[in-house]
Amino acid sequence: MSRYTGSINRKSRRLHFSILENNKEFLKGKKREYAPGQHGMANKKLSGYGQQQAEKQKLAYMYGINNRQFQRIFKIAKLMKGSTSLNLLIVLESRLDNLVYRMNFAPTRRAARQLVNHGHILVNGNKCDIPSMIINVGDTISVKEKSRNLPLVKQAIDNATLKFINVDKATFSGKYVRFPERQELNQEINETYVVEWFSRIVK
Repeated sequence: MSRYTGSINRKSRRLHFSILENNKEFLKGKKREYAPGQHGMANKKLSGYGQQQAEKQKLAYMYGINNRQFQRIFKIAKLMKGSTSLNLLIVLESRLDNLVYRMNFAPTRRAARQLVNHGHILVNGNKCDIPSMIINVGDTISVKEKSRNLPLVKQAIDNATLKFINVDKATFSGKYVRFPERQELNQEINETYVVEWFSRIVK
């Protein structure tokens, strides 16, 4: 599976899940109970395999990663101490593009990835254009001074922040303070299914 670049709204409806984590994909503030397309209203009960696949797709579309990247992240999570399912989410949250998004330097993860790709982001004062880079706790992420007037940056910086990151709006910089705890992350994800999926195919 390559990284998805199509309509977020369509994928959110198919998965009955807000990929943007804010429910903006759903009209009138309510999730549609059926997927897009002429057969979308058919009420299909997923098998165990289907549930695993659906949860994997939720994470893949939410974090904007392809299958090869996902397998690499799963291998990293397996080598870490503790729960593999929680470690999987921690590694995903530790990606540079995700932290740029979490620090509100971009309105979406897709926009955050573009900021990194185009060289607008610094890690510990050094330019980094690799969105998939895994950031260590204690590292500082900032927006280049010349890039701080970009419309999407100015629009995003006004939003709220999370406890596992520390953001200084005046300097457009943020610090990855600690790993996130499970209750701070999306509660609609069942990461155990994702671990079961990859445990079968990744040795």
